[in-house]
Amino acid sequence: MLRFVLIAALAVSVSSVSGCSRLGLGSFAKAERTTFDGQRFRGKARATTGKEPVHFVSTVNGVSKSLDGAVAAAEHQGKIHCIKYYGTSDIDWEVGPDTPREALGLENDSVTFMGTCRDR
Repeated sequence: MLRFVLIAALAVSVSSVSGCSRLGLGSFAKAERTTFDGQRFRGKARATTGKEPVHFVSTVNGVSKSLDGAVAAAEHQGKIHCIKYYGTSDIDWEVGPDTPREALGLENDSVTFMGTCRDR
C-alpha cells in the first residue's frame, strides 16, 4: 500500500511539472527577454582576434524594425560580452552607440559595432 502511494505521488508531481511547461509557466527565459524600443532583436558579440576576447564585434539583425532599438541591442550584446570575459561593461567603442547614425555601416538589415573591453 505504501509503495502504491509513493508511486501515485511521484506520478502526480511529474505530470504537474510537465503541465506547467505546456501552460507557459516553465519558460521564464522567454517571458523575460529583453526588448529595445519595444522590439526583440537577434544578435551576438564575438572576439575578433581568436583567443583574445578583449577586441570584439557586436552584430544585431532587424534594423528595419527600429534603428534606435537595434543600436541599443548591439550595445547590450557588447556589454554582455565584456561582462562575461572581464567582469565589467566598460567599453571603448571604435564604432558604437555614440557613432552618428549616418556613419553606421548598416548592411543586410543589421548593424555592427566594434569595441574593446576595458579591463578593471
